Amino acid sequence: MRARNPKPGAALDALLIEVRACRHCAADLPLGPRPVLSASVTARLLIVGQAPGTRVHETGIPFNDPSGDRLRQWLDIDRDTFYDRSRIAIVPAGFCYPGRGKGGDLPPRAECAPLWHPRLGALMGAVGLTLLLGAYAQAYYLRDRRKKTLAATVSAYEDYLPAYLPAPHPSPRNRLWLRRNPWFEADVVPELRRRVHALIG
Repeated sequence: MRARNPKPGAALDALLIEVRACRHCAADLPLGPRPVLSASVTARLLIVGQAPGTRVHETGIPFNDPSGDRLRQWLDIDRDTFYDRSRIAIVPAGFCYPGRGKGGDLPPRAECAPLWHPRLGALMGAVGLTLLLGAYAQAYYLRDRRKKTLAATVSAYEDYLPAYLPAPHPSPRNRLWLRRNPWFEADVVPELRRRVHALIG
């Protein structure tokens, strides 16, 4: 008897189970491991942020915090659309809450993206745009194509299209950056909205 082909997405579903069981950095995570991400083989938009904060760690829902409120405003989409994993994948640079440092949350664990992102990306072939939120996501995906500052990278967003669109992280901690760089919400956000709505309908 001929073996049946696996259902679409079976490989990704199996990988997501593996990711959510990851304990690679358990000894270094103050609240313990709880990988938070969302993905599907049909997702057209991939959002790469930093790492979960405490509220996201507690709920297990990505961007379930003020950062997510601002991000959904930028994208001009509601919560139901945002959490429709058939259209939008959310795969941060680090999947678990990394702990707190002097100036806020610590950076994403450096081991996480190299360990998982290539395998996840290989199974998400429908992605038409990857939104890179913040310096850590941009460092991993853009590497030496980044400019000297985050503002310079974001202002040169057209250089990275159509695959990537760099943006600041929507954290409330970046309110001062947004006030100092009004061109982002005036010029980049409308282009981001246009591309996202064209992708996800």
